[in-house]
Amino acid sequence: MATDRDDIRQAVDKLAQAIRRKDAAAVMALHAAEPVIYDLAPPLANSRTAARDPSRLEAWFATWRGDIAYEQRDLVIHQDGDLAVCHGFLRIGGTKVDGDGTATSVWTRQTLALRREAGAWRIFHVHESVPFHMDGSLRAAVELQP
Repeated sequence: MATDRDDIRQAVDKLAQAIRRKDAAAVMALHAAEPVIYDLAPPLANSRTAARDPSRLEAWFATWRGDIAYEQRDLVIHQDGDLAVCHGFLRIGGTKVDGDGTATSVWTRQTLALRREAGAWRIFHVHESVPFHMDGSLRAAVELQP
């Protein structure tokens, strides 16, 4: 019998699979009605309306040539009742269409907040980030790996 944590893990895995295959509709289906998204691309936060707009995600998918690498590592799941928080590391990579054909890869930090709605776990908050060097340069520390 599946546990709540199994169901949460399955929702997170479905998110990864949908992103790998560039399926914006499947990604949107995993989100709550009004998610709050703090992802790597500007702006600082996406409005609840913008976060539900698949064209934004489709535009990002179009910047990748072929498949997108989307690997989660060290995922920790905390769950209490109908709320869950997951955190860990996320590697995003592949070949960008505007580059020289060289594959790129970056590790980020990821936190997902989910709530059970009508029996299904839905993502209502996403937070992705990379640390910055604190030497005054404000360079993103994209060379770090778990």
